[in-house]
Amino acid sequence: MQSIDTVRLSEKQKQQLIGLKKKTGIDNWNVLCRWALCLSLAEPTTPPRENIPADSNVEMSWKVFGGEQADVYLAILRQAYQKQSAQLDDVHFGDFLKLHLSRGISFHLQMS
Repeated sequence: MQSIDTVRLSEKQKQQLIGLKKKTGIDNWNVLCRWALCLSLAEPTTPPRENIPADSNVEMSWKVFGGEQADVYLAILRQAYQKQSAQLDDVHFGDFLKLHLSRGISFHLQMS
Protein backbone atom coordinates (compact mmCIF):
# COMPACT_ATOMS: atom_id res chain seq x y z
CA MET A 1 0.00 0.00 0.00
CA GLN A 2 1.24 3.48 -0.85
CA SER A 3 2.52 5.66 1.91
CA ILE A 4 4.40 8.92 2.34
CA ASP A 5 6.91 9.52 5.09
CA THR A 6 8.17 13.00 4.27
CA VAL A 7 6.90 15.94 2.24
CA ARG A 8 9.61 18.19 0.86
CA LEU A 9 8.79 21.29 -1.16
CA SER A 10 10.56 22.78 -4.13
CA GLU A 11 12.17 26.19 -3.86
CA LYS A 12 9.49 27.55 -6.21
CA GLN A 13 6.72 26.18 -3.98
CA LYS A 14 8.45 27.60 -0.91
CA GLN A 15 8.57 31.06 -2.46
CA GLN A 16 4.93 30.83 -3.52
CA LEU A 17 3.93 29.78 0.01
CA ILE A 18 5.91 32.66 1.53
CA GLY A 19 3.73 34.98 -0.56
CA LEU A 20 0.60 33.18 0.60
CA LYS A 21 1.73 33.40 4.22
CA LYS A 22 1.97 37.19 3.86
CA LYS A 23 -1.42 37.48 2.14
CA THR A 24 -3.33 35.13 4.43
CA GLY A 25 -1.55 35.59 7.74
CA ILE A 26 -1.35 31.80 8.06
CA ASP A 27 2.11 30.97 9.38
CA ASN A 28 2.12 27.18 9.15
CA TRP A 29 3.43 25.47 6.02
CA ASN A 30 1.38 22.36 6.73
CA VAL A 31 -1.93 24.21 6.87
CA LEU A 32 -1.28 25.97 3.56
CA CYS A 33 -0.13 22.71 1.99
CA ARG A 34 -3.24 20.85 3.17
CA TRP A 35 -5.43 23.57 1.66
CA ALA A 36 -3.46 23.35 -1.58
CA LEU A 37 -3.83 19.58 -1.69
CA CYS A 38 -7.58 19.80 -1.12
CA LEU A 39 -8.01 22.49 -3.78
CA SER A 40 -6.22 20.35 -6.32
CA LEU A 41 -7.98 17.11 -5.39
CA ALA A 42 -11.34 18.86 -5.74
CA GLU A 43 -10.62 19.34 -9.43
CA PRO A 44 -11.88 16.47 -11.60
CA THR A 45 -8.88 16.69 -13.92
CA THR A 46 -5.45 15.18 -13.48
CA PRO A 47 -2.72 17.70 -12.57
CA PRO A 48 -0.23 18.42 -15.34
CA ARG A 49 3.00 16.45 -15.34
CA GLU A 50 6.04 18.44 -14.37
CA ASN A 51 9.41 17.82 -12.82
CA ILE A 52 9.24 19.14 -9.27
CA PRO A 53 12.57 19.06 -7.45
CA ALA A 54 12.72 18.74 -3.68
CA ASP A 55 15.28 21.52 -3.56
CA SER A 56 14.14 23.71 -0.67
CA ASN A 57 14.76 23.45 3.05
CA VAL A 58 11.02 23.09 3.77
CA GLU A 59 10.37 19.54 4.85
CA MET A 60 7.76 17.97 7.10
CA SER A 61 6.73 14.50 8.10
CA TRP A 62 3.44 13.17 6.76
CA LYS A 63 2.04 13.33 10.32
CA VAL A 64 2.86 17.04 10.50
CA PHE A 65 1.52 17.62 6.98
CA GLY A 66 -1.79 15.90 7.72
CA GLY A 67 -2.14 16.81 11.37
CA GLU A 68 -4.86 15.00 13.27
CA GLN A 69 -6.44 13.93 9.99
CA ALA A 70 -3.26 12.54 8.37
CA ASP A 71 -4.86 9.12 7.84
CA VAL A 72 -7.89 10.70 6.16
CA TYR A 73 -5.73 12.78 3.81
CA LEU A 74 -3.71 9.69 2.96
CA ALA A 75 -6.86 7.68 2.18
CA ILE A 76 -8.22 10.47 -0.04
CA LEU A 77 -4.87 10.75 -1.82
CA ARG A 78 -4.74 6.98 -2.37
CA GLN A 79 -8.23 7.00 -3.85
CA ALA A 80 -7.33 9.85 -6.21
CA TYR A 81 -4.15 8.03 -7.21
CA GLN A 82 -6.13 4.93 -8.10
CA LYS A 83 -8.43 7.02 -10.30
CA GLN A 84 -5.81 9.22 -11.95
CA SER A 85 -2.60 7.16 -12.12
CA ALA A 86 -3.56 5.59 -15.47
CA GLN A 87 -3.48 9.09 -16.99
CA LEU A 88 -0.05 9.75 -15.47
CA ASP A 89 2.11 6.92 -16.78
CA ASP A 90 4.88 5.90 -14.38
CA VAL A 91 4.13 8.58 -11.78
CA HIS A 92 4.89 7.23 -8.34
CA PHE A 93 2.64 7.94 -5.38
CA GLY A 94 5.00 10.50 -3.81
CA ASP A 95 5.31 12.35 -7.12
CA PHE A 96 1.52 12.29 -7.44
CA LEU A 97 1.34 14.23 -4.17
CA LYS A 98 3.91 16.72 -5.50
CA LEU A 99 1.85 17.32 -8.65
CA HIS A 100 -1.30 17.99 -6.64
CA LEU A 101 0.55 20.27 -4.21
CA SER A 102 2.03 22.23 -7.08
CA ARG A 103 -1.33 22.72 -8.77
CA GLY A 104 -3.06 23.53 -5.49
CA ILE A 105 -0.47 26.14 -4.53
CA SER A 106 -0.97 27.76 -7.94
CA PHE A 107 -4.73 27.79 -7.35
CA HIS A 108 -4.13 29.39 -3.96
CA LEU A 109 -2.14 32.17 -5.59
CA GLN A 110 -4.85 32.83 -8.15
CA MET A 111 -7.53 33.04 -5.46
CA SER A 112 -5.71 35.38 -3.12
